[in-house]
Amino acid sequence: MSKDKLNYRIGLIEPSMTQGISAKAKDMCASGIDVLTFSAGEPDFDTPENIKKAAIKAIEEGFTKYTAAGGINELKDAIIAKEKRKNSLNYKRSEVCVSVGAKHSLYNICSVMLEKGDEVIIPAPYWVTYEAIVKINEATPVIVKTKEEDNFVLDKHELEKAVTKNTKMIFLNNPSNPTGATYEKENLQFIAELAEKHNIWIVSDEIYEDIVFDGYEPVSIATLSEYAKEKTLIVNGMSKSYAMTGWRIGYTCGDAEIISAMTKLQSQSTSNPTSIAQIAAVEALNGSQDSVAMMREKFEERRDYIVKALNEIDKISCVNPKGAFYVFPNVSRYYGKEYNGRKINNSMDFSMVLLEEANVAVVPGIAFGDDDFVRISYATDLDTIKRGMQALKEFLNALK
Repeated sequence: MSKDKLNYRIGLIEPSMTQGISAKAKDMCASGIDVLTFSAGEPDFDTPENIKKAAIKAIEEGFTKYTAAGGINELKDAIIAKEKRKNSLNYKRSEVCVSVGAKHSLYNICSVMLEKGDEVIIPAPYWVTYEAIVKINEATPVIVKTKEEDNFVLDKHELEKAVTKNTKMIFLNNPSNPTGATYEKENLQFIAELAEKHNIWIVSDEIYEDIVFDGYEPVSIATLSEYAKEKTLIVNGMSKSYAMTGWRIGYTCGDAEIISAMTKLQSQSTSNPTSIAQIAAVEALNGSQDSVAMMREKFEERRDYIVKALNEIDKISCVNPKGAFYVFPNVSRYYGKEYNGRKINNSMDFSMVLLEEANVAVVPGIAFGDDDFVRISYATDLDTIKRGMQALKEFLNALK
């Protein structure tokens, strides 16, 4: 890295591997190759009509100017009503900041709270951006691995061992990207109690809370005690539940002083989230939720098929997730094999050979902190999933 151009912090992070795989798959498609893509972390559904119409109306009525940096009051009120309705949590406008997507919310939290020497506990497998956001804010990510046999849920003793006097916060993703893991109330209780014992903040990423299966009902850790409510920053957004990835609306609910600092930072960086997208988000939260239920049903149907198909393949194991729209199969028993002379030693090799030789795009597990796995998104139609599973099976059968 050239010292006269870039600061050292940018050298602490790597480009997003999920976006890198998706970009390569798109380039292959553009060159005429039929790629079966399972790498993207976004719903394949279109944004619901009522939401699009609300945005169009906002444009026609001229709602195209700057807004308050932390979001319009109408959207803050819709968020407050939603958290009350969904989680029985009470917030004030001063405790809500609307940002340019949930990723931006997480970045703002770390930017206003973390300093050099702080440690942040991140359960692995983790969403790729968690570690990068912590590093670029000069804090230290402390990775606590979870196990396939525990359904990728944090172990109490492993978590306790990771806590030091420098632990500032814990990241929690429920349901999880990339595993689809979900936490029951008793799992969350010991995390909340540990946080209280050691005065640790909890960042609860709840972006997939509406995409859950088998009757699972997500519990927000902020509901478990008054202390948990005070020390939890809830992060959520419109992208997953409402198929609004490109609209870029996320939000944080929590401590008013932190929210004020995030809003101040935002006022000097992005200014406000897009005015039109904010109006669309109001409609998403306050309007009909029928589309959310429809998408959830489709995702569950796809999950049932893909988990069964993967577990029927020799030497692959796949936990049956209760949330999100990913599966995280263990493919490590194929390491050491070859395809057309190309050796597969790890999840990156597996993913690249699978993409370039079989035209199937998945994301290597190393991007999420566990090299034995790959992430497969089933946010695509069932026909593509069926073709993809057949192509994967044929690819694995051809390994030597």
